[in-house]
Amino acid sequence: MHRVRVGLIGLAWVFLLVAVATVVLRAAEERPADNMSDVNVVEAPNDPLADLGVAPGNPVSGDTGPAQGGNATAAN
Repeated sequence: MHRVRVGLIGLAWVFLLVAVATVVLRAAEERPADNMSDVNVVEAPNDPLADLGVAPGNPVSGDTGPAQGGNATAAN
């Protein structure tokens, strides 16, 4: 009987710990921001490859696709 009591007390402590942590985390999420002047500020993305136009997936302006008409290897 002693083991059951100790197990139930431990389970109750874990439940209370999780409940308190949930309350604290929810209160932190719902707290209003102190400085609301920065809400509408949009930062420019910092992507140097896109600025240069060499980001993966960008089409090359002079690219016409694969070579047409013939083998890929040139015969001498």
